Amino acid sequence: MPRHEFQPGRLVAGVVVTAAGALYAGDAGGAWETPWFVVIPLMAGGLCLAAVAGMVGRGIRRRAGGRANRGETWASTSR
Repeated sequence: MPRHEFQPGRLVAGVVVTAAGALYAGDAGGAWETPWFVVIPLMAGGLCLAAVAGMVGRGIRRRAGGRANRGETWASTSR
């Protein structure tokens, strides 16, 4: 039994922010030259994709909510 719900929107947002950080880290380390305007579309597009993934995930959880037993928690099933 998982301890928390899987949230795909947060996963996508984390990957996008990590990619932007890696771009700037590579630029700071001298590995390559990253123009400042590259990160703006990356972040905007990634956050929009994260929002869509979050809405789809929420819709799936809502639809499956009636079928799943949400009364049990991980702690109550481990005893």
